[in-house]
Amino acid sequence: MHRLVPLALAGGPAFVDELRRIWDAGDAALPVDPRLPRAAVTRLVAAMRVDEPVDDGDALVVATSGTTGEPKGVVLTHDAIAASARATSARLAVDPSRDTWLACLPLAHIGGLSVVTRALVTGTPLVVQPSFDPAAVEQAARDGATLVSLVATALRRIDPSLFRTIVLGGAAPPADLPANTVVTYGMTETGSGIVYDGVPLDGVEVTVDAATGEIAVRGPMLLRCYRDGTDPKDGRGWFVTGDAGELDALGRLVVHGRIGDLIITGGENVWPAAVEAVVRTLPSVAEVLVEGRPDPEWGERVVATVVPSDPAAPPTLDEVRAAVKDQLGPWAAPKQLELAEALPRTSLGKVRRLR
Repeated sequence: MHRLVPLALAGGPAFVDELRRIWDAGDAALPVDPRLPRAAVTRLVAAMRVDEPVDDGDALVVATSGTTGEPKGVVLTHDAIAASARATSARLAVDPSRDTWLACLPLAHIGGLSVVTRALVTGTPLVVQPSFDPAAVEQAARDGATLVSLVATALRRIDPSLFRTIVLGGAAPPADLPANTVVTYGMTETGSGIVYDGVPLDGVEVTVDAATGEIAVRGPMLLRCYRDGTDPKDGRGWFVTGDAGELDALGRLVVHGRIGDLIITGGENVWPAAVEAVVRTLPSVAEVLVEGRPDPEWGERVVATVVPSDPAAPPTLDEVRAAVKDQLGPWAAPKQLELAEALPRTSLGKVRRLR
């Protein structure tokens, strides 16, 4: 009988060694964020059913980030991990004799963990750091690391030119995206990013429902099931993501956001990500979160919560509205502006939608 073994270590050689040991014993690993308080660890271990065995071939149980609800345990097999590692490495032209991966994101989430697993599968040299530290990341690049996976908040804090390629996921990319950065789309259920700069990896299929705009994906790196035994894939292997998007004129995937994030105001559909992208271009805006709130006249009103670049000189509602009107139309312009010192985020850096 194979076990599910919690792995609550900070990033470093010990984490990699323990993961290898778990796999060599035929067991599966449950990465646990070592920063979690004891009560949270107890809840996570119970929710992930650590006392129950895993199936042959299961390698990982990874908890989803919980940005849209309670976290689920995603079961990934060794075959799925290998398929993901080979497809991503092929797309990035990874050469184990010349490249080195740097893992500096939390290893309890797929964005950081997949760096470790793809390096192990492909035999690519790997450096694992305990957390994201800008100085340590830049030093690793100077010492030979060529590839790194980051989120947008981390990207803004380093010199991106130090790396050959940066894989960016987890949140909307900045407007001034460095040329060596690849924007990925994926989730825990897909074993990391499966669409790079709008183009699916080899072996990955993407479709968008013509009626609802919902994205569905299929490929060998998808989860086997959730930890409770339910399989979210349909009989043909398609996984409906809960995200909305479209295929542009070149056939590239454009992601609008979670289906539930859509704001319907005055009968018009407004995607928060599109409004955020415009507002983020204002010099006075450091960060922004857009959401819909109930409104007796419009059904929902568009509300922008902004972290100013300079708290002494924040943007005005008129400035924000003018920028959005110019790019998206008047219906998308926020009707309310709120200022904040910071936005609510997960440990991976994803913004938590307030609703």
